[in-house]
Amino acid sequence: MTPLRIGNASGFYGDRFDALREMLTGGPLDVLTGDYLAELTMLILGRDRLKDPGAGYARTFLRQLEECLGLAHERGVRIVTNAGGLNPAGLAAAVRELAGRLGVPVRVAHVEGDDLKARYPDTLAAHAYLGGAGIAACLRAGADIVVTGRVTDAALVTGPAAAHFGWAPDAYDRLAGAVVAGHVLECGAQATGGNYAFFRDGDVRHPGFPLAELHADGTCVITKHDGTGGFVDTGTVTAQLLYETGGARYAGPDVTARLDTVTLTQDGPDRVRIDGVRGEAPPPTLKVGLNRLGGFRNEVVLVLTGLDIEAKAALVREQLAPAVSKVADARWELVRTDRPDAPTEETASALLRLVVRDADQRAVGRELTGAAVGLALAGYPGFHLLAPPGKGAPYGIFEAAYVPHDVVDHTAVLPDGRRVPVPPPPDTAALTAVPEPPLPDPLPPGPVRRAPLGLVAGARSGDKGGDANVGVWARTGDAWRWLAHALTADRFRELIPESRPLRVTRHVLPNLRALNFTVEGLLGEGVAAQPRFDPQAKALGEWLRARHLDIPEVLL
Repeated sequence: MTPLRIGNASGFYGDRFDALREMLTGGPLDVLTGDYLAELTMLILGRDRLKDPGAGYARTFLRQLEECLGLAHERGVRIVTNAGGLNPAGLAAAVRELAGRLGVPVRVAHVEGDDLKARYPDTLAAHAYLGGAGIAACLRAGADIVVTGRVTDAALVTGPAAAHFGWAPDAYDRLAGAVVAGHVLECGAQATGGNYAFFRDGDVRHPGFPLAELHADGTCVITKHDGTGGFVDTGTVTAQLLYETGGARYAGPDVTARLDTVTLTQDGPDRVRIDGVRGEAPPPTLKVGLNRLGGFRNEVVLVLTGLDIEAKAALVREQLAPAVSKVADARWELVRTDRPDAPTEETASALLRLVVRDADQRAVGRELTGAAVGLALAGYPGFHLLAPPGKGAPYGIFEAAYVPHDVVDHTAVLPDGRRVPVPPPPDTAALTAVPEPPLPDPLPPGPVRRAPLGLVAGARSGDKGGDANVGVWARTGDAWRWLAHALTADRFRELIPESRPLRVTRHVLPNLRALNFTVEGLLGEGVAAQPRFDPQAKALGEWLRARHLDIPEVLL
């Protein structure tokens, strides 16, 4: 059987607008997916729907489709997207209206049942992460476009694969292969050189979007359309496999994929083969993302220039103390971007950042910002702000809950309007940790040099609610022999001081020559609360790579 060619044209709400057209015109495809949802996106869409009950979906997708619907129909490419967000039925109706207006005869279906707000009435949005079975039912019924709400990112691939190859719900190894393929594709250009530690290995000025050639046995080749920018190699695929994952068991509603069984092979230029993936029954519960409005947030950034930076920071903190004391939560951070004897004023300056949060918008608004602006002629020498402070803006809180599969009314709404219940998986298995595998033999003793970790290892980091994940991998066998022994959880805490009071868990993935670290609570209440300078931990891995430690000279 010929492989199923599944591409991706969006990794988040706001990704490159032209990607849909680029993927449709760049080469052959069977299915094109678009991932528009993230924890923060659900909060944004929830706030949209408060203003307009007919909103709640990614409007960008409709604008993209207006340009490309006819093209997709002509080329026989099916489109599967979670752009439905909080209102998949609304987006499906809008797509039908668009198709009618354009005169393009497409069959539109959607998946619903993820909305659990009735179960969690104190939330702005509460949505279960569904699997791909509802998508598969829509495609089997002949849908050309399938719109979903909250599904797992990988479901956009497992659904089409199960429908195309006729996989049974307990074909766990094959489904796990599709989950791994879906996880590589879900973030778009991150698999083709975007956000890549060794970005200088190729031309990433305009990376193309990835696609998977998926086979009936669950194996696949990750590649991209010929002639597009970026590059695909075992490093770019490893980086994406580690992104926002944890241990060896990667749980989802369709299957639990064993990341410790993944084997990557360079299969030619811009082609990486993935095989060996094993799967297990999914866990007995579904993850539910809960988004709440947490209150109001504001930020003031003061510029401190020249001498006596710390004394200037202490003065302004003392001057603002009466106003700040009235706020429920306040965090100061002095960012030393200044240099001695700097050749420009900007490089002679440091930033003092004040982030405040409170349930009362007035507490973080006019009184506080007025106090800051009022120091303009009465503060430290050279006083000015990076930008005029505004009034407090609402912020959100994300947390995860778990419910049994049968609590959710997973439903496929077919192109003819029929509503088909999607049954839960035939079997489940409780999720348990995989014992740490044997480590490789260490490198023999030899001379070392103090140098950045990033000279011998790549990293990619991200967020899962309030936790941060940092995947680190070695590029050579010898580097892996050193890394596996050198970068322990305790050493990670030494290198990343913010993590010292937190629980850091290390997961070992020898097939990928990789370590995956989870730092619990580093991001507080999640990205929507923005308590941290880098609220999604996107650059945490690059900070780790920049830290110095004793590295064997043979590796340098």
